[in-house]
Amino acid sequence: MKNKLVIDPNIKSWINYPSNTHFPIQNLPFGIFSNHDNTRRVCTIIGDTVIDIHELYRCVALQNIKTKKFIKDLLLNDYCNDLFSEGKELIRALRSQIVELFEEKNKKHYERLISTALNNIKDVNLHIPIKIPNYTDFYSSREHATNVGIMFRDPANALFPNWLHIPIGYHGRASSIIISGTDIKRPAGQIVLKENEAPIYSKSKQLDFELEMAFVVSKENKLGEPISCDQAEDFIQGLSLFNDWSARDIQRWEYVPLGPFLGKNFASTISPWIVDLDALEPFRVEGPIQDPKPLEYLSQTGKNNFDIKLEVYINDSLVSESNTKYLYWSIRQQLAHHTVNGCNMQIGDLCASGTISGPSASSFGSMLELAWKGTKPITLNDGTQRVFLQDGDTIRMTAFAENSNYRIGFGEATATILP
Repeated sequence: MKNKLVIDPNIKSWINYPSNTHFPIQNLPFGIFSNHDNTRRVCTIIGDTVIDIHELYRCVALQNIKTKKFIKDLLLNDYCNDLFSEGKELIRALRSQIVELFEEKNKKHYERLISTALNNIKDVNLHIPIKIPNYTDFYSSREHATNVGIMFRDPANALFPNWLHIPIGYHGRASSIIISGTDIKRPAGQIVLKENEAPIYSKSKQLDFELEMAFVVSKENKLGEPISCDQAEDFIQGLSLFNDWSARDIQRWEYVPLGPFLGKNFASTISPWIVDLDALEPFRVEGPIQDPKPLEYLSQTGKNNFDIKLEVYINDSLVSESNTKYLYWSIRQQLAHHTVNGCNMQIGDLCASGTISGPSASSFGSMLELAWKGTKPITLNDGTQRVFLQDGDTIRMTAFAENSNYRIGFGEATATILP
């Protein structure tokens, strides 16, 4: 935990919030917001109060924040990329000062002075927090990969021979990643209604969600210089909740031989907040035992996964409860493998985990699995059934880690399906 900023669990804020809030003073994630003047700027959040960090700087001249650029340019910005590029020590110094400003014992010193920096979340618009140059989607859940293999291939050999040796991934479409709350249109493409028949052009009839977590790259490596497992977290700022929408019928017809394309690139939903890895430090756990032992460049020891609870709702019906601790391949291994060939990462690059499924049916992270390829419909609270998603359905994902003192949450990744 050397140099990491783990905020004292006993610290209280003078901003009031319930004990189950996603955003206690121990969290302080980063995001981008705008209000009545439509100027986007960097923010954080405590409880339901969105905090304009530039306004904090203007009001109290944040101390000891040494930057290569004018801090105004970092904070009055459409994205967090420039701020993250300054490095983790600056981010830690910034988060530490925000704690001081909002710690309960300092209320009389700062409340009136910084009141103009405070905004109720109902009065602001939240935006995509980073400009995403590149997006990679991994396939890191053994349970998910096994379930798909059982459904579509040989149950006795559900995993492809390479799966236990490398973190499988593909390059997705960054331009169609959208902020939570943005509705999506049902995609169209080529589908095959019956085996051995010719394809038709149609709206997808098998629209699905994928419950994922994504990490944000905040430091660049040079082309030709891999990032090791031991170095990987120095290049990762934090995590965001992610829904990788999937059109299963389009995907099934197109994915051989080059993998996902139109069945994936029409939309992905990201939550508004980037939760710093430091805030998640108390929730580290060991991942699944890896057998066979990975190659040396993927070797890791210690607690490299996080105990983050994940939930998915369809129209307010809870349909899935999973956890990031189930991921077979850690974020360290994902980034190490991504760059082992010398691939150069850019600030703002987004790498998603792939569908996160657990060992029980209630922890499956997609409709494909929950309804088992359409053979086991699930029943919602209103009595209606689903095998895949229908027009008008609202999908809401949420995630949080918790202990006896507080929760560290991610907010929501939500969207409604339009025809």
